[in-house]
Amino acid sequence: MKDLSYEEFLKVDIRVGQITQAEPYPEARKPAIKLWVDFGPEIGTRKSSARICAHYTPEELPGKRVMAVVNFPPRQIGKVMSEVLVLGVPDALGEVVLLVPDKDVPLGGRLF
Repeated sequence: MKDLSYEEFLKVDIRVGQITQAEPYPEARKPAIKLWVDFGPEIGTRKSSARICAHYTPEELPGKRVMAVVNFPPRQIGKVMSEVLVLGVPDALGEVVLLVPDKDVPLGGRLF
């Protein structure tokens, strides 16, 4: 993988959001959950689809703070128009674990 300059890194806008709503997404090819994430007044609420069913249920997700890329173009994921990319890392079995701030931080805060 090629090295990245700091200026290139700054082009990726990663923000803190809070999941306000989560629903099963049974129409997805692989098990997924539809998410609505609030990034505060500057960005607002955006939708996403995430393959996080191994570790999370829709019922436990509202209120959870997550990290997401907010400046990728919207992408059609089945019937859902995904407006942000919620970030995660794989566990030992390759299942997604969400990236979350470990302290209470303001919505919309940018990663630096």
